[in-house]
Amino acid sequence: MKLYHHPLSGHSHRARLFLSLLGLPHELVEVDLKSGAHKTPDFLAKNPFGQVPALEDRDIIVADSNAILVYLAKKAGRTDWLPETPFEAAAVQRWLSVAAGEIAYGPAAARLITVFGAPYNADEVIARAHVILAKIELHLAHRDWLAADGPTIADVAIYSYVARAPEGNVDLSGYPAVKALLRRIEALPGFVPFVKTPVGLAAAA
Repeated sequence: MKLYHHPLSGHSHRARLFLSLLGLPHELVEVDLKSGAHKTPDFLAKNPFGQVPALEDRDIIVADSNAILVYLAKKAGRTDWLPETPFEAAAVQRWLSVAAGEIAYGPAAARLITVFGAPYNADEVIARAHVILAKIELHLAHRDWLAADGPTIADVAIYSYVARAPEGNVDLSGYPAVKALLRRIEALPGFVPFVKTPVGLAAAA
């Protein structure tokens, strides 16, 4: 398998992390976003949306980081990471939607401002980040993982951008349960860290 990625992309890290947690052999192919490599005809043939990551598994191409998580869990037959009971499967899907929605438009967007110079309103996206972090904190009040009794792709999906939220000036100090979840994920065998960027609150850490 080949994973087309960019090291500063949390979506890319999400896919890379899960490949490593599963112990699946893969090749990392870095896509130079700055030069526009993701908009070339060759890459658009792999992902018409022109985004990373994209997973190439022989003659199969899977685009979208959350779709890649589902594909890998199914391919590996890992029902621990993607449960099949109706309630747990629904719970995982709920958090994949949160990762694609509130996480993307909150902590991920805040980080895009400081790391990539994205033209978002910082106050607005930081406020959104705190709304979803407060909800996750409440959800984790009496549980260790988001969707099941053990880690699932739901936890993988939210990890990267929440872990690097301080780079977008989003303070995690008021969310002890969230930080404990991050530490549990980081303690999993096969964990690979998301590269740190010394910007935002992380610059003073």
